[in-house]
Amino acid sequence: MPKERKYLLERAGQVAIVQLYADGFEELSLEEKIKAYYLCQAAVAGRDIAYDQNHRHGLAIRNLLEEIVTHPRGIADDILKKIVSYLKLFWVFNGNYGTNNRKLVPGFSYSDILSAARIALINGAKLDVKDESELERMLAGLKRTIFDLDFEPILANKSPKPGEDVITASGNNYYEGVTLKDLENFEEKYPLNSKVVKQDGKIAELVYRAGSEKIPPGLYAEDLKQVIEHLKKASLVAQPGQKKVLEHLIRYFQTGDPADFEKYNIAWVKDDPTVETINGFIETYNDARGTKGGFEGMVCFIDQKINQVMKDIALSAEYFEEKTPWDDKFKKKNITAPVANAVTVLVGVGGEGPIPPLGINLPNAQNIREKFGSKNFILTNVSSIIHQLQAEKATREFAFSEEEIELDEKWGEKADLLQTTLHEILGHGSGKISEKLTRDPHEYLREFYSSLEEARADLLALWHIFDEKLMEIAGIDEKCGEALYNYYARADLLRLRAVKTGDRLEKDHALARHMIVSYLMEKIGAIEVMEKGEKVYLRVKDIRRMRQGIGELLSLIMRIKAEGDYEEGKRLVEKYGIKINTKWRDQVIKRAEAIDLPDHYAFVMPEVELVKDNQGIIMDVKISYPLDFTKQQLKYSGKI
Repeated sequence: MPKERKYLLERAGQVAIVQLYADGFEELSLEEKIKAYYLCQAAVAGRDIAYDQNHRHGLAIRNLLEEIVTHPRGIADDILKKIVSYLKLFWVFNGNYGTNNRKLVPGFSYSDILSAARIALINGAKLDVKDESELERMLAGLKRTIFDLDFEPILANKSPKPGEDVITASGNNYYEGVTLKDLENFEEKYPLNSKVVKQDGKIAELVYRAGSEKIPPGLYAEDLKQVIEHLKKASLVAQPGQKKVLEHLIRYFQTGDPADFEKYNIAWVKDDPTVETINGFIETYNDARGTKGGFEGMVCFIDQKINQVMKDIALSAEYFEEKTPWDDKFKKKNITAPVANAVTVLVGVGGEGPIPPLGINLPNAQNIREKFGSKNFILTNVSSIIHQLQAEKATREFAFSEEEIELDEKWGEKADLLQTTLHEILGHGSGKISEKLTRDPHEYLREFYSSLEEARADLLALWHIFDEKLMEIAGIDEKCGEALYNYYARADLLRLRAVKTGDRLEKDHALARHMIVSYLMEKIGAIEVMEKGEKVYLRVKDIRRMRQGIGELLSLIMRIKAEGDYEEGKRLVEKYGIKINTKWRDQVIKRAEAIDLPDHYAFVMPEVELVKDNQGIIMDVKISYPLDFTKQQLKYSGKI
């Protein structure tokens, strides 16, 4: 590995733009490299779908901004700078909703973008208009979406104001012309991959699919056809197991049929290739109903250096299930060891980037998890860079004592990695639902399912960190667990820096973590509020009591999930998860700014390119690191 590398490239508002590196790619076989190349192309080919799902004008606004910045001659420098700044955030968040699911509002005015668009049009920008008057009408139609903070302010509003519902109060593009009441007796045939609309007074599903000989094309058919073409090329160099997986995925993109998606998931769980991909309509976080899957594409390969710990934890899944604190009737038996890998990310789009998760557990369907197991990925090159860039200064500012700082210096990185590992491998894949439930738990818990499930997975990680067998596998002692508990408490305070306005959390992961800390503080008394030099801190008061409280809350949430107890789940989330202390928030923002701590980290992905000889035969696949966020995003959009 090179000694000197450039990681932090620039800042876009409160987002740090960072170059992601993929060490070990050169050691892959030629077939694996070729497969990785085509899988990366397949991921990027579906990127536009994510923008469209996040807002009905998402692609139109992105195109407007990109055409202006690629046709800048004659635009005033100060206006162009503000447009570029907003565009970078638009790319980072795949649309016009950013931190805490709140709308991004630009620093330029309506007259600024109107004048810039006029000049860009003269310069040859492709704005899908014939003349200036048509341009003005187009911009007038986008004005409220871009500039009005009170118009569709939240991407997915799971706790709307009186008189609104979770559909009409949300800005996403999963529904059109329908209310929550309209869907009470409507059964979706394509729950993950459709848009529900009202046409001529009737509710209908518009399905995302490419179509085939007997099935008509649907939404984004051309984009999905491109995805399919790249997947077909990847399958030509795939091993038999993964070839079958990709064939099922191709069929699913053609038909949109949930039965084909289930076949794909079952085959995918059983396969464990070196180069892996996630592609399709997966996570439901951005739908307030918790039903519609947002598009995401990710490609990675196994990080052989640190993979063994994950494998050992996965192989002990049945042991850890028995050690859970919840009722025996909710414990899985005869567990198939989940696939678990530490991986290096090559590309992530949509729900996987430019801000990728630290860990992934799929599939989401409870019946597949219980019967066939699950797959887990810890994104080691992502987590390693983030820890390297922020850990020391964040800990020094928000840890209450020198003892806590020293603990984090020794164990922090390992504790952070283990939390993600346990969350994904043992958290999401654990537990058994009641036989009384006839549907997936998310259909009972609805808008609160994701928050509760993320809390359940976090709690399981916190519960197991002190287990003797886990300590033996991971090569840690009890001090690592103490470091994790201390970090978890202060991190809830630190995350408030991302909530710039309002007094409530919107994102499921944030809701889950805040619910846990609030419960442990208010009900259990294991975490206390401290002040020093007019600064507020959250400190673990009693490690033993905290673990007892974790077991209590974990057992409760497992029962809620297993029995589909909507009312109790709602009570728990609304009482402990949603509201924040705005005085603490305002202080935390100032403290974070003082140490130059960003709210988020977005990545410039590695790029892979085929190397061919004079006859067009692929001889190698070259990896490079562009170090330029703007150029990469414009390349993805086909602008350069």
